[in-house]
Amino acid sequence: MADTIFASTRKGLVEFRRTARGWTQHAVHFLGSPVSVTLAGRDGATLIVALNLGHFGVKLHRSTDAGATWKELAPPAFPKADGKAADDAAPANKGIWSLAFADPANPNALWCGTAPAGLFHSPDLGDTWSMNQGLWTMPERSKWFGGGTVDTILHSICVDPRNARRVAVAISCGGVNLTEDGGKTWRVASRGMFATYMPPVMKDEPSVQDPHMVVQSPSNPAVWWCQHHNGIFRSTDDLAGWHEIINVPVSNFGFAVAVHPKNADVAWFVPAISDEIRAPVGGALAATRTTDGGKSFDVIRRGLPQGGAFDLIYRHGLAVDSTGRQLAMGSTTGGLWSSDDGGDGWTLISAHLPPIHAITMA
Repeated sequence: MADTIFASTRKGLVEFRRTARGWTQHAVHFLGSPVSVTLAGRDGATLIVALNLGHFGVKLHRSTDAGATWKELAPPAFPKADGKAADDAAPANKGIWSLAFADPANPNALWCGTAPAGLFHSPDLGDTWSMNQGLWTMPERSKWFGGGTVDTILHSICVDPRNARRVAVAISCGGVNLTEDGGKTWRVASRGMFATYMPPVMKDEPSVQDPHMVVQSPSNPAVWWCQHHNGIFRSTDDLAGWHEIINVPVSNFGFAVAVHPKNADVAWFVPAISDEIRAPVGGALAATRTTDGGKSFDVIRRGLPQGGAFDLIYRHGLAVDSTGRQLAMGSTTGGLWSSDDGGDGWTLISAHLPPIHAITMA
């Protein structure tokens, strides 16, 4: 099981480690700074951390000694039209929303997703970045629009375990988009989703869908799960199409989804009331889990607040480790919980953290 939890919060990166007494706070990195997302390497030592300092801009830091020391990196920057260097005419990088290792055979290769929705690649653990022009110039971009923000956001990056040149990205109100040639060309891969927030004539348009989070099954890569703005969707044909999961308990609105690393039919969600009311249904926080591909769900409340709760779990606020037994989730009101039994029950680690943007387990 994972023995470290990194909580990317509004006031720093809070590190917890498993001890004989349970999870204990080990360190706080970047105290006072808003941390948007953290990527942890499999070597147990590499960490890539993105900060968003508002007026002072987006920052990026790397550690290769498990957080003992840090190196500040230049964050991805949008190029001018001629592709040379960024200037005032180029879009500003307003936030890093996703980080992923780009190639299992190359531990130094990274992908990064930003707002506005750009995809950047680094061959050297973030020392240098180049923007993926194929996604930026795809014709469907003209249909994208910000979902809840002015800018479109690239928040999900899925690198196919069968072929690192096959990458899917999910974009707020820009749908799911897929490349099979390492980013040279892209095609829309959100057919079958529907958007109730659009006029009827545009409801089924693949390029305006708002996937809140998309994950690919590591054990059966043809299976994909999506927590969408207005429902839960699943693809079982390797993104040829999606189908809605119906009869979802509590609510079909939410942001987070995690899939079991060894069983594509097992997935977890954390519902909220609706887009307009982003709070737990009835003030009672619950996690839902399917073990049969969405045919049925368990509603899990043990260990979670069941009255007066306002906790919302953001899209990166739910994580599962490589065993599928250990989960952790963090909320917008600073609650952090873990589960050692695949989500059957939850244990409160802390109720006093800053708002949590993302959870990373290592």
